[in-house]
Amino acid sequence: MDTLELGSRTFAISRAQKQDVPKIVALLADDVLGRDREGQNLEPYEQAFARISRDENQLLLAVRDEEEALIATMQLTLMPSLSRGGATRLQIEAVRVAASTRGSGLGAALFEWAHRWGRGHGAQLAQLTTDASRTDAQRFYTKLGYAPSHVGFKLPL
Repeated sequence: MDTLELGSRTFAISRAQKQDVPKIVALLADDVLGRDREGQNLEPYEQAFARISRDENQLLLAVRDEEEALIATMQLTLMPSLSRGGATRLQIEAVRVAASTRGSGLGAALFEWAHRWGRGHGAQLAQLTTDASRTDAQRFYTKLGYAPSHVGFKLPL
């Protein structure tokens, strides 16, 4: 799909494939919150992946390093909306960069790529949520230009 050049490193960005699911789940589970949220049974993840893959408004990314190790992921969703004059929103979720690659600039470059992708697909606004306890992530998103403009609420169903 695309590549990102960061100094002497090259990262390949592609649409995730079914065989990527275990590695993506491992990335999601590799943090304080993910350890308790993510499970060992891959079947529900594979079912979710199938739904994501069929939806033309969804893009689940797999980012690989030069050795083809999957080292980052994010899910992009195009959301048509009646508000803001019928604007399409780019929702960015499930962002993870492997611990071994954090601090390399990959996260910022990946967001720049996502913003370009969103604009290219008609999005006029990018939005995301992050857990209130993720203060490092909040600082990162603020440095990227995101403003904490809303208060989010969640309800388990």
